[in-house]
Amino acid sequence: MSIPTRPLSWISAGALAVIALPAMAMEPFTAQYQANYMGVQAPGTMTLAKADGNTWTYSLDVRSPMATLSQNTVFEEANGRLRPLSSKDSSVLLVKKRNVQANYDWTKNQATWTGDIKPDRAGPVALKTGDMDALLINLAIARDLAAGKPLTYRMVDEGRVKPMTYKVVGKEQVNVGGKAYDATKVSRVDGNKELIAWVVKDFPVPARLLQREGGKDALDLTIKSFK
Repeated sequence: MSIPTRPLSWISAGALAVIALPAMAMEPFTAQYQANYMGVQAPGTMTLAKADGNTWTYSLDVRSPMATLSQNTVFEEANGRLRPLSSKDSSVLLVKKRNVQANYDWTKNQATWTGDIKPDRAGPVALKTGDMDALLINLAIARDLAAGKPLTYRMVDEGRVKPMTYKVVGKEQVNVGGKAYDATKVSRVDGNKELIAWVVKDFPVPARLLQREGGKDALDLTIKSFK
């Protein structure tokens, strides 16, 4: 079995609310995750690091004997919104390698992709205010829920545009580093897939991410430690 090449693409979308986000302050962090895909486990690391000026780098790495996955997005805060500037996605699944680079040009309002991608998915794709890539939505969900904003997004990723909406479906506790936290559970249904996130107050990313397919757990990412 293999871990999907884009393990967080299902927890994503685009268009933030027109009103600027009030502030969950952006702070660097490192989160250690446990990934479970169809019974195969692998450790993962998610980081947010400050770059120059108002620019940040948000990264996810998952490694196992069968697969190595790396995703990172360079973005900036623009009027309270998280705006992608570029991204890189690479994976090695057994002997198969894949690398894709994205460029979000906000002067031309278009996104393009290069690398191992089909020509009809290379763009350009027209950008709208609030558009984000798949990985960046993790930060947006936590910020929007804390601010009481609608969890409605427009994802622009790998040559496609997809609107997505998440709904609050309950409250549950999650365990991070041996401590129980109260979490808000949000969900999105897409055909036979259900995409679920557990959001803990003051955590900048979901504490747990779960994809279910046909009523069965397919991919589960859970924070083991956070700093």
